[in-house]
Amino acid sequence: MSSIKIRTKRIDGNTQIRTLISHPMEHGRNKDKATNKLIPAHYIQVLTVKHNGKTIAICNMGAGVSKDPYFAFLLKGGKPGDEIIIDWVDNLGNKDFEKHTIS
Repeated sequence: MSSIKIRTKRIDGNTQIRTLISHPMEHGRNKDKATNKLIPAHYIQVLTVKHNGKTIAICNMGAGVSKDPYFAFLLKGGKPGDEIIIDWVDNLGNKDFEKHTIS
């Protein structure tokens, strides 16, 4: 199961793309309460949004983004049946992606 949830909505000839990503987004400065040791940094570095195979957004992020981040984009155009792909890569090399068809 993907860590990414995607929802799209047609608005006045455009397409709103909303995504929620399950990710700890740890910046590396918090301490574990049980051991009092620093929790290692673990955050998404690059988020990519594609429409029908064409990259429409590349977001370079850092450790300051909150846990389980939510992003929203407005795509000019788009039509039912078009494919949206969102993927991410984090600082530990983990990756995930999700495909969604505009309805």
